[in-house]
Amino acid sequence: MRECTHALPFDPAGIVLDRRRGLSQQLYQALRMRVLDGRLGSGTRLPATRDLAQMLGLSRNSVMRAYDQLYAEGFIESRVGDGTYVTELEKLSTQLSTGLSLGLSTDLSTKTHSDTEHSSSPDRLSESLGWLKTHHLPAPATGAPRAFRVGVPAFDLFPFDVWARLQAGFWRNPDPALLGYGDPAGELVLRELIATYLRRSRGLACTAGQIMITSGAQQAISLCAQVLLRPGDRVAVENPGYRAAGHAFAMGGAQLVGVPVDEAGLDCERLNAVQDCRLAYVTPAHQYPTGVTMSLPRRLALLEWAEREGRWIIEDDYDGEYRYVGAPLAPLAALDRQGRVLYVGTFGKVAFPALRLGYMVLPKRLVAAFGQARALAVRHSEVSTQCVMAEFMAQGHFQRHIRRMRKAALSRRNVLKAGWPLDIPGLGAMPEVAAGLHVKVAVDNLAREQDLVARAQAVGIEVNPLSSYWLPDSHEPLDARAGLVLGFAAVPGRQIAEALLRLRKAWRVCG
Repeated sequence: MRECTHALPFDPAGIVLDRRRGLSQQLYQALRMRVLDGRLGSGTRLPATRDLAQMLGLSRNSVMRAYDQLYAEGFIESRVGDGTYVTELEKLSTQLSTGLSLGLSTDLSTKTHSDTEHSSSPDRLSESLGWLKTHHLPAPATGAPRAFRVGVPAFDLFPFDVWARLQAGFWRNPDPALLGYGDPAGELVLRELIATYLRRSRGLACTAGQIMITSGAQQAISLCAQVLLRPGDRVAVENPGYRAAGHAFAMGGAQLVGVPVDEAGLDCERLNAVQDCRLAYVTPAHQYPTGVTMSLPRRLALLEWAEREGRWIIEDDYDGEYRYVGAPLAPLAALDRQGRVLYVGTFGKVAFPALRLGYMVLPKRLVAAFGQARALAVRHSEVSTQCVMAEFMAQGHFQRHIRRMRKAALSRRNVLKAGWPLDIPGLGAMPEVAAGLHVKVAVDNLAREQDLVARAQAVGIEVNPLSSYWLPDSHEPLDARAGLVLGFAAVPGRQIAEALLRLRKAWRVCG
């Protein structure tokens, strides 16, 4: 029989146990730690359970449970007729490196993993944490909506009684076929209704098979980053623009390239100058945050760029239902004949953001890839919200609610326009608002913008600085980035008028 002359004899000194807590677990942890830090060397013979129990003043059962756990995790081994030994070093190191040992302390696990990565590749954890620190969503505004919160519709007008009745009806007698794992693309009945809605109201010819239900528009954008991008790819984003989209692309390792926006939308000449650009993200119906609508020549030029270069376009139609002059514009995707546009829509601006319900219309060639990616990420969407929304649409509530919301938003916009202060130095007039739920107002310099925002906050009014929507590496002068962004749909007209009175008073002081 092999003898391990190099191993020191077992010494129970230093094993101190708290009698008020589980003794077998404490003993297991103490022995395991001694193996990991080398105090119990490879091949050390451990006392028999009866002997160790006597040394430590424990019951034999406590020692046996501790030994059993160490056996299970591979720290110790039994030699027939010869007792219990610490596992040979070669065996133990193999188990540790392949993850067979369980229950390592957090510090030791992190250190082992980190050391391995440093020896073979850059520290991916540090890199990921760096991305998260730089590219993350700011904390959302909390509490009940107030003037002039951006990004929320009129919660006070949603028919919650109808929604509650439909929700209760679904759960009163749910179809067992809906309670298992669902299609990653979403419930077919809802996708069919969305396709019908888009064909009739937006002129977008699509089928249910091209539609994928998502947890809001942000998940759709993140899926695009996951499926379409590789680390190092260039992505064109509007500048100023929706920073959360840029964050999603950057988290995927993409290099963001800001493309200026003017009164006709994204500057396609500047886009053409961007080398090796993989995709472009745009908000053509109502540019976020400037509010401009992309002109038809720009839309055609953008599509021509995508077709010529073999690139992708992500069209975020976040509030396309809100058009106050004529019918809602046909989406960019409705003009696409080569399958280069991925259309993103959301119910959050018609119902409420907490619903977390959005959708994508995908080019046919991408349907399978996005389905696989979503199945890996979240498997499928929550079923009751999808089915209730399908009933909400099928019974006509959705279209009626859109008409009501559009009328209310127009009325609230008019209250804002009528009460907007015109005598504040450096502050622009209220522009015409033809679409959407927010408006951008000009300010002559950055210092004034910051002062106006701070004074609004001091009297309990939310006003967003336009400068926060620009990429940090923008080449435009700081004063050219100044402005105010105000939402006008979140609260009734009476509250808007009251907020304007407080705002004028606060701003006249600084004027």
